[in-house]
Amino acid sequence: MRFSSITTFALACATGIQAQFTWERLDKTKAVVVIVDIQEGLRSVVRDFDPVTYRNAILAHAEFSNMFNLPLLITTASENGANGPLVPEFLDLVPNATVVPRAGEINALDNPDFVAALEATGKKQVILAGILTDVCTTFLSLSLKEAGYSVWANVEASGTTSELIRDVSNDMMRAAGVNVVSFLHIFSDLMRSWANTPGFVELMPYLDKYYPVYGTVARLFNAASNATA
Repeated sequence: MRFSSITTFALACATGIQAQFTWERLDKTKAVVVIVDIQEGLRSVVRDFDPVTYRNAILAHAEFSNMFNLPLLITTASENGANGPLVPEFLDLVPNATVVPRAGEINALDNPDFVAALEATGKKQVILAGILTDVCTTFLSLSLKEAGYSVWANVEASGTTSELIRDVSNDMMRAAGVNVVSFLHIFSDLMRSWANTPGFVELMPYLDKYYPVYGTVARLFNAASNATA
């Protein structure tokens, strides 16, 4: 009898949790790409990713803007100090990005100019990356959730000083309802279907550049197709 009661209670809890879950999907018409404090000085302290892998990840994050025609909003903190200048490749890739410098606010949402720039996009889904994960990304993610935004934190494009700190920070964001997800998750949710535009033809060069493990699959497929043509 006791076992039956425990089982019934557990099933009731599980059913309740499932009933509360709603998957909000990314929508290209509602999304903005945000980069917070990915600057040369701060990038030098990132230890939870290989430097080459991390550089690739942050550039891929910025190029979501080009691939899916999304606004890119960049904010920096104290570029003339130890944080260093903005990673220059961002503006090479997306020259029409909006850049908001902050004088000292650690949480970007404490800066009125950043708030105004974000509101000006008219977007309520934020695709976010930043340095450091435990400060710039986490603080902004939690504040955005509190302000009514939906947040997708690109787990591959935020960096910090250790894997332990990364994991604790991602757990905190996840508990607050932030979508802590991979590059490919974001890419796939924005694209939805290979038959869409942009789809296979338009996006495969981007994947080949930034996600070569999948680019290799496409190259092998093309080679096989050409061989049998």
